[in-house]
Amino acid sequence: MVLGWRLRRKSNKKKSLKAMKVEIPNHFLCPISFDLMKDPVTLSTGITYDRENIEKWLEEGNFTCPVTNQILHNFDLIPNHSIRKMIQEWGLENQKHGFQRIPTPRIPITPIEVTNILSFIESSSRQLDTSSCLEALKKIKQWGTESHHRNKRCMVANGAAEVLSAAFESFAAEPFEENSIVCKEILSNLAWMFPIGKIARNHLKSEASLRRMIQFLTRVETNISTKENSIKILEELIIFYDDEDDQNQTYTLLEFLSKIEGVNEILMEFIQNKVSNKITKSTLMIIYQMVSTTPSLEITILSFLEMGLISSLLEILVDSHDDQENNKVIISERALGIMDSVLSYYQGRVKAYENDLTIPILVKKLLRVSNLATEFSVSSIWKLCMNGVVEQEKEELRSIVLVETLQVGGFQKLLLIIQVGCGYETKEKATEVLKLLNPYRPQLECIESIDYKSLQRSF
Repeated sequence: MVLGWRLRRKSNKKKSLKAMKVEIPNHFLCPISFDLMKDPVTLSTGITYDRENIEKWLEEGNFTCPVTNQILHNFDLIPNHSIRKMIQEWGLENQKHGFQRIPTPRIPITPIEVTNILSFIESSSRQLDTSSCLEALKKIKQWGTESHHRNKRCMVANGAAEVLSAAFESFAAEPFEENSIVCKEILSNLAWMFPIGKIARNHLKSEASLRRMIQFLTRVETNISTKENSIKILEELIIFYDDEDDQNQTYTLLEFLSKIEGVNEILMEFIQNKVSNKITKSTLMIIYQMVSTTPSLEITILSFLEMGLISSLLEILVDSHDDQENNKVIISERALGIMDSVLSYYQGRVKAYENDLTIPILVKKLLRVSNLATEFSVSSIWKLCMNGVVEQEKEELRSIVLVETLQVGGFQKLLLIIQVGCGYETKEKATEVLKLLNPYRPQLECIESIDYKSLQRSF
C-alpha cells in the first residue's frame, strides 16, 4: 500500500490549482498516525515510530508495542538515524512537489540543564535583574520551540512553574515601567504549564501578581498575546484548586478581583468587543464564577447587569450559531451558564424580560449545542416561567413567556428532552414548564422541525 499527499501547484499561465499525487514509501510512515515521520525512533521490539506519537501512546498508560502488541520490558526510544536520513533525502528529491527537508531533531534537554537555568532565574529575580532573567526566559522558550512535547514536559516536571510564578511575583511588586517586559515573558511561558501546583498558584494569587495581570488587561498598549496569557492564567487560578483551603482562597480571589477598579468594565469590554476567541472563552468563565460561585457578590452581578450583560450574552449566542466547532460550543455553554445564574436574581429577570431575543434564543439552543447547554437553557426558561418581576406581574409575565415559548417551538423540544434522556433536575424543570405550556397549545404551537434531524434516540 502506498499513500499519497494531494498538493496544489499554481499554473504559470493562470492561478488555477492543479492536484498532484506524490507517493510516500510505507516505511517512511508512522504506524500510529500514518503520517511522514519527522523524528523516527525504534522500540525494543524493533518497530520504528515517530517520537511524538509513540511518546503520547506510552504516556496514556500503554505498555505494549502498538504494532506487535508485545509487552515492553523497557521504554527506551532509540533514534533511527538511517530512516531519518532516508526521509530527509527523499524530501529533497521531492521539493518540486512541495516537500521540504525535515530538519534533524534537536537533542532533548536534560533535568540538569533545567535545574541550572531555573536556579539562574531564581537568583536573577531575587536581585531584580531583568536583563539576566529575560535571557534565561528566552532560553526556556527556545527549548519549548525546539522540542515542544519532550522539553516542556521536562521543564514542568523539574519545577519550572513554581520558579517562574515566584519570579513573576517578585517583579510584579516593582513599578510597572521597570519590568513589564520580563513579566510578559514569564506569563508567556507560564500559560502552557497549567495545571500547576498549589505553591505556584499561591505566588500568582498574591496581590502584586493579580494587580500586574489586571494592568496588562486594562492598558490599551498591551498586545493581544499578553492579554490572552493574563486572562487565561486568571481563569486557571479560579477553576483549579486541590482542597477546601485552596477553594476558600479562590473565593477570596473572586472577591478581590471584583473590588479592583475597572475589572468588571474590562471583562464586559472583552465579551462585547470579541477581541479573540481565547479571551472570550476565559472571560466568560471568570464572569460565570463571579456570578455563580460567590452569592455574596450581588453588587458585582448588578454591576454586570447594568453594563448590558444580558444583551451581550444573547449577542454571543446569536454569533455562535449552531456550529459544533469546539470553541463555539464552549463559548455557548459558558454564556448560557452565566444567563442561568443571573436569572436567579430579580434584576436579571427584569433585563431578560426587556429583551425580545431572550426566549427565542434560549429555545433555539435546546438540543442544538450540547447536553450542558441544554440543561442551562431549560433552567433559564424555567426561571423565567416560574418567577416574575414582582408578585402582581408574575402571572402576566408568565403568560407572555409561555406564549412566546410555544410560538418558537418550545413545547416539542422540551418534550423530546424528557424522552431522549436528561438529568433528574432538568427533567423536573422541563416537566413543570410543559404543564404550564399545555393550556396554550391548541392555537399557538409552532414546531421548528430542523432541530430534530440529527437527534439520536435513547433506545
